[in-house]
Amino acid sequence: MDDVRKSKAAGTGAGKGDFVNTPLRQRLKEALLRRILGGHYHPGERLIELRIAEEFGTSQGPVREALRELEATGLVTNIPRRGTYVAEVMSEGLREIYTVRGALEEQATRIVTARQACDIDALQRATDLMHEAALAGDIHGVIEHSVTFHRTIMEAARNRLLFNIWQSLQIETRTTITMLTEGLDLVWIADSHQPIIDAIRSGDAELAARVAREHQDYFEHLPVPAAATASKEEAGKVRPARSR
Repeated sequence: MDDVRKSKAAGTGAGKGDFVNTPLRQRLKEALLRRILGGHYHPGERLIELRIAEEFGTSQGPVREALRELEATGLVTNIPRRGTYVAEVMSEGLREIYTVRGALEEQATRIVTARQACDIDALQRATDLMHEAALAGDIHGVIEHSVTFHRTIMEAARNRLLFNIWQSLQIETRTTITMLTEGLDLVWIADSHQPIIDAIRSGDAELAARVAREHQDYFEHLPVPAAATASKEEAGKVRPARSR
């Protein structure tokens, strides 16, 4: 079985060359995500840090950090004195994160719109850069600018508790999982942020809050990108409905 897995490594991000010009932590996390969501690791299977570190040619520290971030998404679970295992049921945990995130961003957007406290130019810049990255097929760029967009709103709300809870959801990791869903139209995803900007600019706090929540509702209902819980047919070429 190990021989079979080694032969599949090139297709699951294990090659050391893949780490060139990409932060080690991010590359490790994405490689493990692809393996879990692609069925390379099976539900209930133990993920041994030393073995993964040896395979990727690194120390156990970055592997442990990547697994800790994945645990926050519900993809893996850590059992004290036993180790880290691939979660048996992942779909509900992944969806729950967007439910919570939607509520947090709805409130933050309501606050910044009412106070007119958000940097609209920064939001527009992030959306434009997201669009450019999407046109180039640059998933990492889309993720980076999407996180920047939503972080700008959360920080502008100036509510420390709200921001800390939002940050604890491992937004970058969850966005990466979303972008691994097959068939996503990256340009459409990037442009779906524009209605949020327009709503905030309008000054209507309740409208902006609703648009922000609808944006997250779409991602909450995407097919979970895992062989065990969502087929390629379910993923399809999906596009979010424009917020009204």
